[in-house]
Amino acid sequence: MQKHEAKATINDVAEKAGVSKKTVSRVINRSPLLNDATREKVEKVIAELGYVPNPQARALALRRNFLIGLVHDNPNAQTVLTVQQGMLEAIRDSEFALVLRSIDRRSPTLLEDIRFFIQQQRLFGVLIMPPMSEMDALPAMCRELGCNYVRMGSARLDDESHLVESNDRQAVAAAVNHLIAQGHRRIGFVAGPQGFRSAYEREQGYRDALSAHGIPVDPALMAGGNYTFETGLEAGRVLFSRDVRPSAIFSSNDEMAAGVVHAAHHAGLTVPDDVSLIGFDDTPIAAHMWPPLTTVRWPIKAMAYSAAIKLIYPDRAAKEVAFFESETIHRESVAPFKM
Repeated sequence: MQKHEAKATINDVAEKAGVSKKTVSRVINRSPLLNDATREKVEKVIAELGYVPNPQARALALRRNFLIGLVHDNPNAQTVLTVQQGMLEAIRDSEFALVLRSIDRRSPTLLEDIRFFIQQQRLFGVLIMPPMSEMDALPAMCRELGCNYVRMGSARLDDESHLVESNDRQAVAAAVNHLIAQGHRRIGFVAGPQGFRSAYEREQGYRDALSAHGIPVDPALMAGGNYTFETGLEAGRVLFSRDVRPSAIFSSNDEMAAGVVHAAHHAGLTVPDDVSLIGFDDTPIAAHMWPPLTTVRWPIKAMAYSAAIKLIYPDRAAKEVAFFESETIHRESVAPFKM
C-alpha cells in the first residue's frame, strides 16, 4: 500500500523559514507589518512545502468568515453592478468573497436587518452604499459588532480609513459652467431622489454655477426624479411642456438623461440641435445612446476597488485613496446655444 506524505503544517513552514508561527500567519493574511525580505522567504517555503492554509480554521481563529458585504438600497442597478465589479477586482487574488444584501432604507427594521446580515454571515467587513452610508447609526453598529466598514458618499462622512468620497457638487458646477460657456441660460435640471446626499450635492452644484454667472434659479426649469429611466422620461415631458422650454438640461444621472432623450424625441426635438444635455455617472449607456452623452464621470468603480482594499487590509486603510475626483466627459450631446 502506497504511503501518503503528511500535509505540511504551519509549524513546518515556521521551522524551515526560521520564523514564528505568528510571522507565517501574517504572511498568509497579507499583513503590511512585514518587510519584503521576510515575506518573500516565507512565501518561498510555503511554495516548497506545498502548504495550504485551512480557511475554516483561520476563520474560526478570527471569529469572522473571509467575506465582505455590500449593503445597498439604490434604484440604479447599473451603479450597484459597477460597485460589485470594482470590489470583485480588488479581492480577485485573495481568499475573500463578496456577498450582497439589498435593504429597504424605509423599513422600520433596517438596523436589525443589517445587524442580522453581518452576524449571520460573520462578515469581515462591509461597504455601505449611499444613501444608507449617510446614516451614522450604521457605522456605529458595525463598530459595536467588530465589523470593519467603509462608507461611500458624495461628501466627507467619516475618517479616511472608513470612507471613499467624490466631489459631486464641484463636478456638477463644472458641467453646468460648460453649458453656460456654450451660451445657454435657460438650463433645466432633473433632480435625484429626495433623501440622497448625492442628489443634494448635485443640485447645489447646479445652483452654484447659475449663481456664479448671475443667472436666477427658475423653479419652472427644475423637475424631480428617482435615478431611473422612467422618472427621467417624465421629467423631460414636464420640462418640454413649458411655455418657454430649456435650451439645455443637466440630468443628475445617465439613466434619467436617457429618459430625457426619449422625451425630446416625443416632443419633436433633437439632441443637441434643439436641446443640449449632460448626465452624471458615465455608465455604459452614456456612450451607447445616440447622440453619445456628455456626462460627469463618477469614478465609482475605482471608489469601490479602494473601499474593498480598505476592508480586507484594515491595517493600511488610512493609506488608501479616500477622495476621488469626477470630471466632465465631452461627447456629442452638447451644442452652442442657437437663437
